[in-house]
Amino acid sequence: MAETGDEPGRAGGRAPCRPAPGEPKCPEVGVSVARAGEFGLIARVTARLATGHATLLGPGDDAAVVHAPDGRVVASTDVLVEGRHFRRDWASAVDIGHRAAAANLADVAAMGAAPTALLVALCMPPDLEAQWAEELADGLAAEAARVGAGVVGGDMSASPTLTIAVTALGDLGGQPPVTRSGARAGDVVALAGRLGYAAAGYTVLSRGFRTPKILVEAYRRPEVPYGAGPSAARFGATAMIDVSDGLLADLGHVATASRVGIDLLGNAFEVPEQMRDAAHALGVDPLAWVLGGGDDHALVATFPEDLPLPGGFRLIGHVVHGAGVTVDGRAYKGSGGWEHFR
Repeated sequence: MAETGDEPGRAGGRAPCRPAPGEPKCPEVGVSVARAGEFGLIARVTARLATGHATLLGPGDDAAVVHAPDGRVVASTDVLVEGRHFRRDWASAVDIGHRAAAANLADVAAMGAAPTALLVALCMPPDLEAQWAEELADGLAAEAARVGAGVVGGDMSASPTLTIAVTALGDLGGQPPVTRSGARAGDVVALAGRLGYAAAGYTVLSRGFRTPKILVEAYRRPEVPYGAGPSAARFGATAMIDVSDGLLADLGHVATASRVGIDLLGNAFEVPEQMRDAAHALGVDPLAWVLGGGDDHALVATFPEDLPLPGGFRLIGHVVHGAGVTVDGRAYKGSGGWEHFR
């Protein structure tokens, strides 16, 4: 693992801005948010946001209006605080926008809903470059566009600590929500998406490295299987959650809410070669990333054992009588995952 300098367009360096026809113009360099002013910055940011298919009225009024054909709205909020959830020397503003959007869109998908809109509140130090806020908006909009959603509004304020609060809305499409409390003994546990990549990328960055690229990029921009959530709902999932704090921790929430135990199959988790090599170089057990690492936002769901699994899901365990989460019938000795205030 060779230590490298900053990559073009990443933290510490920016690639030349060459917008394609129809894309937002290049941001003005060197202008602080204080100099741009609240309303000037709002205008600069909202000019970069496209509306989603459910947006009836976007930014510019007292509130947005979003179409809700199902008659029920799924809503979720997450807060990202600089130094706690992200570092500007590890990821670009565009990357952080992708991360902030993904954390919320994944929660909506984990309820079995299709995301429709994002609301974003941004608290910034006055000397922050306005360009950073514009590029953050680019990342938020690009991630939302992956699911046909739009950034429809929000708020801005001055703060000594850079903080991003995102609220995601979603539509259930006529299906009942898939909660954490529906798992029953005899169900199977299945996973869509990948595990351990973002946690490995975090460890790599924390040790001062920038490679392997696949792991660092997974930390900067998670690859979330958004479509797997509504698909799981249609296939009869009994419970579901997104893996944001670690598989063991998040399945622990399902086990507690459903009053069951969950036993994972140790041989269900293949460690890819680059992750295995990175773990060896850093002196880390790669299973600690896979079982205890978060931020990949994979979706894990339980299904009745007699139902076929939807495409993209793979079997990783079973729901059993009891409590808690085990691996091959035994308690896992490593870290169980992320916990705030610890």
